[in-house]
Amino acid sequence: MNPFSLDGRTALVTGANTGIGQAIARAMGRAGATVICAGRSSCAETLEDIENGRELRLDFSDPMAARDVFAETPVDILVNNAGIIRRADAIAFSETDWDDVMDVNLKALFFTCQAFARAVLDRGADGQIVNIASLLSFQGGIRVPSYTASKHGVAGLTKLLANEWAAEGINVNAIAPGYIETNNTEALRADAERNKAILDRIPAGRWGRPDDIAEAAVFLASPAARYIHGAVLNVDGGWLAR
Repeated sequence: MNPFSLDGRTALVTGANTGIGQAIARAMGRAGATVICAGRSSCAETLEDIENGRELRLDFSDPMAARDVFAETPVDILVNNAGIIRRADAIAFSETDWDDVMDVNLKALFFTCQAFARAVLDRGADGQIVNIASLLSFQGGIRVPSYTASKHGVAGLTKLLANEWAAEGINVNAIAPGYIETNNTEALRADAERNKAILDRIPAGRWGRPDDIAEAAVFLASPAARYIHGAVLNVDGGWLAR
């Protein structure tokens, strides 16, 4: 058996309509999984490149949006990629911007993991959870207080859930992406000064690509990672090692 194959598995990827989530969904499909592409907007473009896939509309501004999903459809792999960000100086940051980000990035992630684990344990099966953390799970950043707090929380919850569920056959791990070429970073890459400053800090000498994150996610969801629990894998071109 190929230890990196996802044949016979069903994966649900949140935020699969674009960017990193889209790349992860496609990579899971290439590895043999049936892929449920979940998002609050259309995932039609993602599904064009997935042989066995379907769309599920989920809006995680309701943190309990996925509470019934796993009881209805057996899922083996959960990738929590959906997230939002709000930017403002800490001195002026609003309660609304705090709550909106924490609801999507942390509260929804926890309760989606909970619903997934309950369904997996009820089936007597095993399962894999891959959470998308951030470099700001380790660093402070600036002007993104709720995002930073939420991503620190993702790293902590990943470890806590691994502690509780590893012996039950559920792997819980996370990926911390570095600077990746997506729509969210287009303005940074277009700014010659900022782009140079970022590249000068990355030992690999280039921005990451969504597929760099996607293949790491496939690995963590595969049998090859069966003894990996509670890890937060930096996929950042060496940024944090600098």
